[in-house]
Formats: sequence, C-alpha cells, structure tokens
Amino acid sequence: MPSLRYYLYYKPFGVLSQFSDEAGHPGLKQFIDVDSDVYPVGRLDRDSEGLLILTNDASLNNALLNPRHQHARTYYVQVEGVPSKQQLEALQRPMELKVKKSRYLTSPCRADAFETPPAIPDRDPPIRYRAQIPTTWIWMELTEGKNRQVRKMTAHVGLPTLRLVRYAIESITIDGMVTGDLREMDYRTLKTGLRL
Repeated sequence: MPSLRYYLYYKPFGVLSQFSDEAGHPGLKQFIDVDSDVYPVGRLDRDSEGLLILTNDASLNNALLNPRHQHARTYYVQVEGVPSKQQLEALQRPMELKVKKSRYLTSPCRADAFETPPAIPDRDPPIRYRAQIPTTWIWMELTEGKNRQVRKMTAHVGLPTLRLVRYAIESITIDGMVTGDLREMDYRTLKTGLRL
C-alpha cells in the first residue's frame, strides 16, 4: 500500500491547478515533481496565486471540499481603487452572483483593508501599473469557494481585482514560502492546522 503524502505548494500566476497543460497554459507537471497519484485538493484559477494543497489521500479531499465543514480560506486581494467603508461592509454581506449560468447567494464573510501592503513575493509578470489609478490590498476570509467568487464579489462592489493570492486555509499559510515552493508536511501537523 502506497504511503500517504501531503504537500503545500505556492502556485505561481499563470499555472493551472492540474498536472496536464491545456490550451497553451502550463500545468503543475512543468513545475513540480511528485508521485503520479498525488493531485491538488481544490483549485486556484490560472490567474490566481498562492496556497494549493496536494495529496494522494482521498479522505482529505472530501474533508476540505465538503461545504458543511466550512473551512476558512483567507485571500489577499489587490483591488483597483481605494475601498470605502460601505464597499468593505458590502463585501461582508451575502450577495447574489452569477455562477455557471445560475444565481448564487454568497455566505457572509470577513473583509478589511490592509494599512500597509502584505509581505508577499512580487508577481511575475507584475500587474499593469497606472499612475492615475490607486490600488489597495484587502483581505477576505470566506468559508466557500465558488468559481472566481472573490473576483466576482470585488467587482460587484466596484473594486476590480488586479491580483489574488490565497494566503491560508484555516491556519495553514504560505508564510516563509516563495512563489513555486513545494513543502512536504506530516499529516498530524496538516490535520491540526486545517481543523480536521
């Protein structure tokens, strides 16, 4: 019986959350070397960065992705503009979004602006800089993860997302990691950090 393996990966911008390439976009196989039975738990959009958990433990997939468990996911989001108090409050309230041709009412979440930008690696390539339009970093903590949900939420309140980094799932974070890092973890540490 194969041993169970658990990894944290700091997914770079432009990389798919799957091992195969698709439509000219690179998959994980071009960047990391793990056993063939290891796969990502959940997804990050190609244009999103940050924490991705990989494992060959099928029970972890169910424990993390089952909506009834409501694991907190924290995102650092660089948005266009300077958010008002009203916009930040609107982000925290349920809102109706279009998700795959149907309407979806989001759950309440937590959101606020950073006083200073978070200490995370620069993106390659960097976002487009426009001198006339300020940007702000905010953080959002959600317990759900519909397709492109964070981007849709910020757009809904008039704050287009320029850069999106998943910083944490529960207390498992990308602290101390740089873009492209792959870090193996033991199950006990991961289980505690994920509140399983």
